[in-house]
Amino acid sequence: MNIKRAKEEIRNTIEAYLLKDDYGTYEIPGMRQRPVFLMGPPGVGKTQIMEQIARECQIGLVAYTITHHTRQSAVGLPFITDKEFGGKQSRVTEYTMSEIVASVYNKIESTGLSEGILFIDEINCVSETLAPTMLQFLQYKTFGNHRIPEGWIIVTAGNPPEYNKSVRDFDVVTLDRIKLIHVEPDYEVWKTYAYEHEIHPAVISYLNARTDNFCRIETTVDGKFFATPRGWEDLSSFIKIYERLGKKPDRDVVGEYIQFPKIAKDFANYLELYYKYRDDYQIDEILSGTIRESLCNKLGRAPFDEKLNVMGLLLSRLGQHFKSVADQGDRTGLLMEELKKADPETDINSDVSMEERLFKIRNQWSESLKQKREAGLLNRREDFLYRDVEALLLKIEETLKKSEKNDVKDDWNHIRKMFQEEINRYDMLFAESGKALEHAFDFLEAAFVTGQELVLFITELNSGFYSVKFLKEYECERYYQYNKSLLFKDREDEIRSRITSLGK
Repeated sequence: MNIKRAKEEIRNTIEAYLLKDDYGTYEIPGMRQRPVFLMGPPGVGKTQIMEQIARECQIGLVAYTITHHTRQSAVGLPFITDKEFGGKQSRVTEYTMSEIVASVYNKIESTGLSEGILFIDEINCVSETLAPTMLQFLQYKTFGNHRIPEGWIIVTAGNPPEYNKSVRDFDVVTLDRIKLIHVEPDYEVWKTYAYEHEIHPAVISYLNARTDNFCRIETTVDGKFFATPRGWEDLSSFIKIYERLGKKPDRDVVGEYIQFPKIAKDFANYLELYYKYRDDYQIDEILSGTIRESLCNKLGRAPFDEKLNVMGLLLSRLGQHFKSVADQGDRTGLLMEELKKADPETDINSDVSMEERLFKIRNQWSESLKQKREAGLLNRREDFLYRDVEALLLKIEETLKKSEKNDVKDDWNHIRKMFQEEINRYDMLFAESGKALEHAFDFLEAAFVTGQELVLFITELNSGFYSVKFLKEYECERYYQYNKSLLFKDREDEIRSRITSLGK
């Protein structure tokens, strides 16, 4: 299955394992909760989805790579203690608490999250001395004498033997105690993720044209060559930083992330063309409504790679517009929920000044933000949005201090006015993004007379997280027109495929 389906399956498993009966006991007892084992090639996103699942389920996460551990660090160190058995004193060996188990308890204490995921990576690469301990861990949820706390679900991951010489095959006894999920790379699924997380447009447009290079791992007489989803994402981040520094990555830089010389060279050449097209085609001018006939003619006659690159540039810039709209919408929604708490019509403490109310609301928000950040329950975007709301609450509070009116109703009306400014900002961004989209259609229609290339443009709009979100609200006649053509073509291809299969 692809990584999206695997994530859904793990999340469903966690919800099932954490379900309690009327007496507060887990419906599936801890001993019967099979650990999940994700098996898939390196760099496909196994570790990353665990972070996402923990945030989405609002539970804790402790992650370890087991190959970094010896038997002593995993099980604990032995010590001798005195115990009485049958009226006789005996000296027995016990073990200190495992570092891994202790980390789970530390996470509970530091975050207050009593439930979570213990993620163990590379579990099928344990040393020979640690292998028996792993069977005990998977079966009884213990390391040495110490049990994993109730409410903590074990998820493990590993690579197939063709990718790792250290892999140890699990026997039937072990396999019969786990939930085995095989994960395969899927570019279309990754592309949706890539648009949401703003992967560099050159990477997306390159892989759109050369999907086979998305995940390739080969072993030859000259060594191991590989390009993985993780490599593309890390390269994307580095390219964006390089651009901010005014630098351009060359083939050597690309090769540090994409360790497949042929692919690294191909992408480096593609990136050079990407920068050339970015300079040639003045994307911001196009989206602001300046449509030059010379550029339209140039794109219309251009080779496929150039068309794909230019559409990637347009989609990237549009994506920034759409993300600004989504951020402002979410920011405004969060702010509204907090300001509602200060509404004098719903707050029974009518004698409390508006300034005091806002001070209390902001403090509670700041404390909540701190706890969520320490618990790892916020992704980067959410963290920024929460900080923005905190800053807006402070801004409103300071504005009220300066007014010195101390009248609850007047202050509330002033707050509503300031909140309206945030709504107006959203409306402005929404309108600007709509115009930019219409200008993109103007340009592409002028460049591509037949309009067939616009089907590709629509396909990418349908893949973008923020574009899909925007188009649910924005009425774009041409989007629906071309989208209908795309759906019709998909249906036609499906019918042709069925007819072909019947004829065999």
